[in-house]
Amino acid sequence: MNYKSTILGGVIAFIIASSCCWLPAIIIAVGGGTALLAISDGLEQYSVIFILLGLSLFGIGIYQLKNKPGKKNIIKPILQSTISCPDCGHKKEESMPIDACQFFYECENCNTIIRPKGGDCCVYCSYGTIPCPPIQLNNPCC
Repeated sequence: MNYKSTILGGVIAFIIASSCCWLPAIIIAVGGGTALLAISDGLEQYSVIFILLGLSLFGIGIYQLKNKPGKKNIIKPILQSTISCPDCGHKKEESMPIDACQFFYECENCNTIIRPKGGDCCVYCSYGTIPCPPIQLNNPCC
């Protein structure tokens, strides 16, 4: 049950709880008889139950609204990046570590040791198609 339906249930419960006040006036206005008035009068004894139900449903609805699971955006980082060697242009798809930066990478084609460019935290941020997971998650670099 989501918060909208819970709050709607609370509104309906309050409408029923207050029916002893407004329902007789509507029945008389539309020309209803004493049998209908007796039915509306019988609801009065249950008004406390409807009020408690309405308050409970409103409380649950507000709690659900404040703790909506959709509020917390869980971002899953992409863990595959293709590194391009700046010397020979060789490209290779690599798996990135989840919680660390990689400072050195050896090109398998020309055996050059690649280091990050100035200002970048790792080789994936400098030469990869996807930045490292800490950067993707807006976390501080290593």
